[in-house]
Amino acid sequence: MKIALAQQNYHIGNFEENTRKIIEGIDWAKKQGADIVMFSELCVCGYPPRDFLEFEDFISKCYQAIDTIKKHADSIAVIVGAPDINPVREGKDLFNAAFFLYEKEVKAVAHKTCLPNYDVFDEYRYFEPAYDWNIIEFKGKKLAITICEDIWNLGDNPLYRNCPMDEFMKFQPDVMLNISASPFDYTHVEDRKAIVKLNVSKYKLPMLYCNGVGSQTEIVFDGSSLVFDKNANLISQLPFFEEAFEIFELKDDGTFAEPVKVKAEDLPDAELDPAELDYNLCTAEIHAAIVTGIKDYFSKMGFTKAILGSSGGIDSAVTLALACEALGSENVKAVLMPSQYSSDHSVSDAEQLSKNLGNPYEIIPIKNIYESFLTQLKPIYKDLPFSVAEENIQSRTRGNLLMAIANKFSYILLNTSNKSELATGYGTLYGDMAGGLGVLGDCYKMQVYALAKFINRNKEIIPDNIITKPPSAELRPGQKDSDSLPEYEILDRILYQYIERRKGPNEIKEQGFDAALVGRVLKMVNVNEYKRNQFCPIIRISPKAFGVGRRMPIVGKYLS
Repeated sequence: MKIALAQQNYHIGNFEENTRKIIEGIDWAKKQGADIVMFSELCVCGYPPRDFLEFEDFISKCYQAIDTIKKHADSIAVIVGAPDINPVREGKDLFNAAFFLYEKEVKAVAHKTCLPNYDVFDEYRYFEPAYDWNIIEFKGKKLAITICEDIWNLGDNPLYRNCPMDEFMKFQPDVMLNISASPFDYTHVEDRKAIVKLNVSKYKLPMLYCNGVGSQTEIVFDGSSLVFDKNANLISQLPFFEEAFEIFELKDDGTFAEPVKVKAEDLPDAELDPAELDYNLCTAEIHAAIVTGIKDYFSKMGFTKAILGSSGGIDSAVTLALACEALGSENVKAVLMPSQYSSDHSVSDAEQLSKNLGNPYEIIPIKNIYESFLTQLKPIYKDLPFSVAEENIQSRTRGNLLMAIANKFSYILLNTSNKSELATGYGTLYGDMAGGLGVLGDCYKMQVYALAKFINRNKEIIPDNIITKPPSAELRPGQKDSDSLPEYEILDRILYQYIERRKGPNEIKEQGFDAALVGRVLKMVNVNEYKRNQFCPIIRISPKAFGVGRRMPIVGKYLS
């Protein structure tokens, strides 16, 4: 039996384009002589549709798309993901489903059992778990069709009571087919291989796993669909962050006609859960994920041009380089806004960066604007000493200028704040925290440096002085980030233990960190939740990003 994988990039609610892509994939698979072609989870409507699922019109359009697609499933079986109405009054109104189309009909529908309700997932808000589990017989083969999370309920601490493959095994299936919408994070690069290997090893069946690709606001899907034979050997892994089509010939003995790519013993046996933050872990994949996130955010929203503040610092430099790669240098404007506290090299470094990248830039000094604010505020401020209030006026002046240009010329402002700053509240609301998309908001400061070195891997794009000089907001004379924050090498490690690994203060202190410093850092994180709550969407590259995947009370007292 020949089975094709169609790894595609969909657009939430864009039924016409999604349907066109799916039909294009069907036509390709037909030409290759495939018996079955697989697409990804909820491909018909795009994943995650979230509260669009509460609209009857949205669900109706899903069924209309299925009706169109099934006309092309004549000589080939097609597996597509879409919501399916639950006819039972009790429970949620919808299932997350895989439709099996053949001979221009819906031959069967498989429902998802394990509905993730953690991190960025919220499926139990909308969907009912499967009531039953039936294999699908096709051309002499028994197919066990599962959906994404259905294959992740293994290990010694399962999250769900039912494991659908245990139910399917009662019918002695020949192959496991899984359609997924599994987001990228830097631990998932090897995680999926481990979980597919565990399934194959447990059930002694081959598996074809089709994942989606592309970005949906903050969530990035990396593709990297997988094919394993019954002996847990990796036959193929489709490309990262690219649409791809590939066909495989499944033999009767559970192996494939295609050669083994990686033997079972060389594949991971468990999911990756780094105890320490490795700044260089998967830098190439993180780079590709962010570029994909920027590119898809703009293309799917109909935007073409970006703007950002270029300070001569590492964060804005990396953001600018990534944006130029994603959108084309000619479509990214950098604005340099020096104040009387800006160093000469900050301007020259930022200019050199734009010359290296070939993007347009403007220089708008803010000294006069800033001083006019101080003049107007003097009757209120009187003779109070210089403080963070005066610093923030500079930041908000820059934010105002950037938004004014963005409004005038239809740019989208890219935010340059990193995760270390967002975690500790080291940023100004409506100033340097302004923006339509947070490019580096899920990258710790040391990861930003790793990205800069990766960008410069072949030649110097980001000037070396930007990478080597001490980071500074330059809002007062001689200011350095280390005046307000611990050194990033230490800060990032504490933040990682608290945010990604959810360790408590005592556990973190036991790792050898200074007790007072741990208390101070954790307090900064928690008291600044109100700032992050007002922040723009952040491109997610970690297993625990700020935004929809991390929901904390603003007025909570814990550790604050």
